[in-house]
Amino acid sequence: MTDPADTREQADEARIAATAKAFRARSRRVQLLRRVLPVLIVVLAGGTISWIVLRSVISDVERKAGASREVTLEKSRFLGQDAQGRSFVVGFERAVRDGETGRFRLVGPALRLNLGGRKVTTLTADGGVYDEAAKTVTIGPNVRISDGGSGFTLVTPEAVVDTDTGIVTGSKGVQGSGPLGTVNASSYAIYEQGERVVFSGSGDNKVRGTINPARSDR
Repeated sequence: MTDPADTREQADEARIAATAKAFRARSRRVQLLRRVLPVLIVVLAGGTISWIVLRSVISDVERKAGASREVTLEKSRFLGQDAQGRSFVVGFERAVRDGETGRFRLVGPALRLNLGGRKVTTLTADGGVYDEAAKTVTIGPNVRISDGGSGFTLVTPEAVVDTDTGIVTGSKGVQGSGPLGTVNASSYAIYEQGERVVFSGSGDNKVRGTINPARSDR
C-alpha cells in the first residue's frame, strides 16, 4: 500500500521539475530576444535610412529629367497671326519651355501688334508667359504699352494678350499719358490691335483723366 506522504512528495517533485523546465525555457527565450532585438533594430533603421537615400536619389533623377525636358531659347521671337490675319511678334531675351505644360517663361518680352498696318502697338515688360495652346501671352510686371500712331503710352503691372483676337486686357490698374492728356483707371482693354482703347473703373476707383488744351498755330 502506497504511503500518502510519498505520493505528496512525488507530486511536489513533479511540480518543481515542471517549474524549473518552464523557467529554463523562458530564460532561453529572453536570451534569444536579447540577441535578436538589437539586430532587428539595426536592420529596420538601416532600411529606413536606405529608403530615405533612395527617395532622395529618385527625386534628384526626376528633377534632372524634368530639367532635361526644358528647352531654352536665347534672343529669339515667335511669329503668328490673329483670327483676322493680322500679324504679331513675341520677341524676348530668353524663353524657357516647360516640358510638362508646354508654356514658355519669358524674360524681357517685347510684343509688336498690327505689323504692316498704319500703327504698330508695342508692349514690353520684365517677364511673362506665352501659352501657345491657350493662345495667350501674359506679361508683367512693369508693362509699358506704346501706340506708335497716337503717341499714347500706358504703364500697368500686367497685360494679357489674346493672340487669337488681338485684344489686350489688364485689370491691375493703368496710367496713360500722351499728347491729348493723361488717364488713370482700374482696368483697360485694347481692341483692333491698338485702334481703340477702353478704360474702366470699379467702386471708388473711377476713371480719372486730364485733357490738354488744344494749341492753335499762329
